[in-house]
Amino acid sequence: MKRLAILFHRIGPYHFARARAAGKVLKTTLIEVFKSDDVYGWSLVPGADGFDRVTLFDKDSQPPGKLIRGIQNALDACRPDVVAIPGWADTLAFGAIQWCAANKVPAIVMSESTERDERRSFWKEWIKRRILKFCAAGLVGGQPHAEYLARLGMAPGHIFLGYDAVDNGYFADKVAEIRSLMPEIKAKHNLPENYFLASARFVAKKNLFNLIRAYAQYRNSLEFGNIRQHSASFAPWSLVLLGDGPLRSDLVRLISELRLEHCVLLPGFKQYDELPLYYGWAKAFIHASTVEQWGLVVNEAMASGLPVLVSNRCGCARDLVQENVNGFTFDPGNVEQLAQLLLKLSAPDFQLSDFGIASQRIISDWSPERFANGLSQAVETALIAPRPRLGTADYLLLQLLSRT
Repeated sequence: MKRLAILFHRIGPYHFARARAAGKVLKTTLIEVFKSDDVYGWSLVPGADGFDRVTLFDKDSQPPGKLIRGIQNALDACRPDVVAIPGWADTLAFGAIQWCAANKVPAIVMSESTERDERRSFWKEWIKRRILKFCAAGLVGGQPHAEYLARLGMAPGHIFLGYDAVDNGYFADKVAEIRSLMPEIKAKHNLPENYFLASARFVAKKNLFNLIRAYAQYRNSLEFGNIRQHSASFAPWSLVLLGDGPLRSDLVRLISELRLEHCVLLPGFKQYDELPLYYGWAKAFIHASTVEQWGLVVNEAMASGLPVLVSNRCGCARDLVQENVNGFTFDPGNVEQLAQLLLKLSAPDFQLSDFGIASQRIISDWSPERFANGLSQAVETALIAPRPRLGTADYLLLQLLSRT
C-alpha cells in the first residue's frame, strides 16, 4: 500500500474524522503543523486512530524558514509516495510543494476556493496557475471549487470531490440522544422553546449584523403586521448565536438598539462536545456569510437533521442546499429576503421534519468516507500522472514564495 502524507495547519475534530476515514483506505501519516492557534478555540484533539500522527510546533507563530524546515524534515522522515497539501497560498503549502518537486513526489492540492471568494487579480491568478503546475491532482469541496481549479489549469479528470466533511454520525447520534431528554434539561441550559440557530466567529464576513436586522424585521412582521391575525399560534421564535470574536460588543449594541435582548441569545463559543445540545433543540439553522469558502457548520446542522437557510455566497450552498427540499439560499445583502424566509420556516404549517430528513439524506453523501474515497482517487491519479515539466523560473518562483 502506498504511503500518503496529509498536511493540515491544525487538527480540529473534523480533520481527525477525515484522517480516520483516510486511514481505512490508505497508509496515512497526518502531519499537524501547529498544536494550537489564535483563531480557533478548539480543545486539543489528542491521539490517532488508524493513522500515524506527527505534530511539528506548539504555536502558529513560526518564522518561514523554521516552518519550512520542520515540514520538509517531517516529510523526509515519513518518505510518502504522495503528499496532500491544504491550499496554495501560504508558507506551509509552498514548503511542502517545494519538497515534492525536489523529491519527485506527486502533490495533491486540497482546495476549497471558488471564483467568487474574493476579487481576482490577473497577477495572483497567474501565480496560482504556475503553482498548480507542481500538483498532479486536486481534492476540492464541491462543484464550484472543481470549476475554479479547472479554470486555473488543472485537468477536470484530475479533480475529485469530498474535501469538506464532518463526522456526520457523531452529530446524528448525539442529537438523537439530546432530543430524547426531558424538556426540563432544555430549560436548565436557558434555551428557548423554539429558536433559529447560527454558529460563527464574530467577524465581519459572517454578516451577523444583517442576520440580526433580518431577525428584527421578522419579529416586527409578526408582532405588528397582519400575520398574527391569521394564526394565533404563529409565535416568533428566538435567535441563538453561538460564537465569539472581536465584533461581540458591536453585536450586543445592535441587539440592544433593536430591543431584542429578550429573544437573541449569545451563549458564547462552544466546544465540539457541546454543539449537539444546541443543534438538537434548534428548529432551523442559518448561515449568512458574505464570503465563505465552504461553511462546515452547515454540514453539522444538516447531519443534526435541521432545515437550513444558507447565503448564496457560501461555497457549500450549491452542493448542499436543495431549494424547497431541505432549505433555501438567499442574498446575504438582502435583509428583507432573509426576514421572509424566517417567516416561512417558522409558520405553523411548514414541514420542518420533512426538510430535516432531507438534510440528513443529502449530507450522507458528504461524509468522511467521501473525503477518503475522493482522496484515494486523487492518489491513484497522481501516481500515474506524467511528472510536470518545470523550468528554472518555476523553481525560483516557488523558492521566493516560500520565504515570504
